[in-house]
Amino acid sequence: MPKNPRGGPLEGVRVVELTKVWAGPYAGKLLAFLGAEVIKVETASSPEEMRAYGGTDINHAPYFLSINPEILSVDVDLKSPLGIGRLRELIARSDIVVNNLRPGAMERLGVGYEQLQAVKPDIISVSIKMWGNDGPLGYQTGYAPCFAALAGMASLVGYPGGPPLGASMRYGDSTVGAAAAFAAVVALLHRDLTGVGQFVDVSAVETLSAMIGDRLLEYALTGRELGPDGNRHPDMAPHDCYPCSGGDWISIAVSNDAEWHRLCDVLGADLAQQRHHVDEHDLAPLTSRQDAEQLAQRLRAAGVPASKSATALDVIGDPRLWEREFYRFVSDHREGQRPVLGPPWRMSRAVTRIARGAPDLGEDNDYVLNAVLSARSASGAR
Repeated sequence: MPKNPRGGPLEGVRVVELTKVWAGPYAGKLLAFLGAEVIKVETASSPEEMRAYGGTDINHAPYFLSINPEILSVDVDLKSPLGIGRLRELIARSDIVVNNLRPGAMERLGVGYEQLQAVKPDIISVSIKMWGNDGPLGYQTGYAPCFAALAGMASLVGYPGGPPLGASMRYGDSTVGAAAAFAAVVALLHRDLTGVGQFVDVSAVETLSAMIGDRLLEYALTGRELGPDGNRHPDMAPHDCYPCSGGDWISIAVSNDAEWHRLCDVLGADLAQQRHHVDEHDLAPLTSRQDAEQLAQRLRAAGVPASKSATALDVIGDPRLWEREFYRFVSDHREGQRPVLGPPWRMSRAVTRIARGAPDLGEDNDYVLNAVLSARSASGAR
């Protein structure tokens, strides 16, 4: 049985996580939020990078704390035969292995997919690589900015006439991690139906290219070179962010002439231009002295889609998110309780309890090494 059953649709599923930084750990986080028991295999002599970002020590780094709630940690020396033996035993008692290690690393450790099949024939192995595991570039490795650049997304982010500004690293890592978690769930369903495991090969570049499929098709049909277009929209206008008082901004999206006339009425302006030719410089003088939230409320009341562009402080303080339990309080070894971002979904059945913060390195050694690995059968895994 799992160390701490928490309910959820994946209760009883055990996941071994051999991941670093963000994309792989984010996949593990989503699976844990669905109720899986996710065991992160770490090595004390070489802690993963996120444990070093911004904290006072490896157990108190904010990035690691935010990405790894409800994850278990076991300290295993993967450079020793004993450590590799323990890893293979753990996988034999598990359902899914998720990794985003460098190309070839799993095979060099002796836990490539074919090697894992010998340990557990129905294992599901989910591999996240920049280009996937095959093809002429399968040997390359990279981080989220590389994913977005190679996928074509980064070149579309920016303002007309200006250089590409790239995409936030969070886009690359979290999107790819979510795709990997989704693929893992699909593979589980397939195994439930057929009894057969499989190898899931996730290409980060392909995942992000899929996000701009409409632009790729547009280029294929028109041959027109595409570049950054700011906040503009091919059908809606005005469609942009406009400055307001106090350094705040408002986002406005107008889809038809009726909304355009309502916008003009609220702003008290008689704009002679056709709405498709209005840009930020035309509306900015009309919005710059107004309170963003109040203006957004007036526009919405008039039937014009608008919203204040939220700051991080706005999001944290949003009572609607607190009411929907988007923020969850979890245990913390130092502060006692602290909020983390919960799952962005709600389930009417099989609700998962989320209450445990990110682990100290090796915090669950006793459970994994003495309870899971001492089991005589794989009855703890489904």
